[in-house]
Amino acid sequence: MAVSPLSAPVDLNHPGHYVHWGMVQISVANLIVIGVIVLLFVVALLLPFPKGRRRDD
Repeated sequence: MAVSPLSAPVDLNHPGHYVHWGMVQISVANLIVIGVIVLLFVVALLLPFPKGRRRDD
């Protein structure tokens, strides 16, 4: 079986997996994306801003 360079890295030919919390239902893929976004937001808040050089006149 030849693999095309445009093929997906994951087999997408099956139903998705879902997580249920009461009335909330979300796919695992979307939950991972939301987690990565929240992680990047927290990292952006914790990283210090670059400091510019001060000129002493």
